[in-house]
Amino acid sequence: MKNHTYQLLTESMKIRKDVLDIVQEAEEQVFDQYKELDDILAYNQYKVLDVFQKCRITDMHFGWNTGYGYNDPGREALEKVYSMLFHTQAALVRPIIVSGTHALTLTLTGILRPGDELIYCTGNPYDTLEEVIGIRGKGSGSLKDFGITYKQVELKEDGTIDLKALEKAISHKTRMVSVQRATGYGWRKAITIPEIQEWATFVKSINPNIICMVDNCYGEFLDTKEPTEVGADVMAGSLIKNPGGGLALSGGYIVGNEDLIESISYRMTSPGIGGECGLMFGQSRTMFQGLFLAPKTVNGAVKGAILCAKVFENLGCEVCPKPEDKRSDIIQSVKLGSSEAVIAFCEGIQAAAPVDSHVKPIPWEMPGYEDPVIMAAGAFVQGSSIELSADAPVRPPYIAYFQGGLTYEHSKYGVIKALQTLREKGLL
Repeated sequence: MKNHTYQLLTESMKIRKDVLDIVQEAEEQVFDQYKELDDILAYNQYKVLDVFQKCRITDMHFGWNTGYGYNDPGREALEKVYSMLFHTQAALVRPIIVSGTHALTLTLTGILRPGDELIYCTGNPYDTLEEVIGIRGKGSGSLKDFGITYKQVELKEDGTIDLKALEKAISHKTRMVSVQRATGYGWRKAITIPEIQEWATFVKSINPNIICMVDNCYGEFLDTKEPTEVGADVMAGSLIKNPGGGLALSGGYIVGNEDLIESISYRMTSPGIGGECGLMFGQSRTMFQGLFLAPKTVNGAVKGAILCAKVFENLGCEVCPKPEDKRSDIIQSVKLGSSEAVIAFCEGIQAAAPVDSHVKPIPWEMPGYEDPVIMAAGAFVQGSSIELSADAPVRPPYIAYFQGGLTYEHSKYGVIKALQTLREKGLL
């Protein structure tokens, strides 16, 4: 690294030489892993290109519509692209889906009915889903409020799905079994595509009418297949994560079997209208272009996560997943052991941002979370976690969750600044 870049970082950007040496050593140790990731990138890039060409995308699909959004060719083409890309019968891809949590809520409330049972078999769902399900909070219109029961099956010690325990949990009331692919705020590896295939096959062998649902947030383009190609009936995610490629200004997607998507669309708008309405607010172009760029963006983010793992593992921190582990999301967890260290780590990520780098993030009582949460993200799109970001619930054992970076170089710089901030404060 002792070249023009090294000189810029040390002299103009005031990065410590010992920090750069640590990061450079770690990068050399993981460099061979990047080759396999580049093969996955190439596969997914050509897969997306192939779908765009087969759907005959033209400039017409980027135009505005107004009012109810009837017969919007761009919206219809975008949803066709998503359904073909994820090998499903139908899709909803809308800017009015405000987040991944909203996409999942629409999926759950659109399909489940009073008396049905939902089972999560990857342990605790993400914090913001707890009130949706009714694990936490009262009277908010949760699934529990509408008579939908919930069971939770913990993962095995090795972080894989406990199929035996799941079999015992399934009852005649079970309508849906769900997997959260990404780690969320857990301390585990993400669920891989082969594991999802085994799970879906197992569930269908018990009762083929049970719906297999996957929360795919942070998981798109991490492998050459997606959950809906290996047995999932329905899947949801956010456009300000992987598939938006950093360009989508908002939105979410839901893909799956046609009857399920139709039921979900009635929850999204109203019964009888469903997906026939819904303005795109001029976002079609950025949604298309972001999806086209997404495989490359995700590739840089995964490389950055591996580098983060190696740097902090070399310094004696516990990390999950480990640098050499198979990746199935873009999240890297680093156990830092104190609230001060978590905050310093996030301050470093914020200082690495192209936007609001001068701002210091602080923990706050964020809606939907049980504990104060600190979020560092100087992003072009607010809340976009495919851009360089880090967040953490400020609670023991004080784990920081690192993700994103529109380019590998920026993700790497986030690692550099996080380490520098920790060192300057004497916390590592």
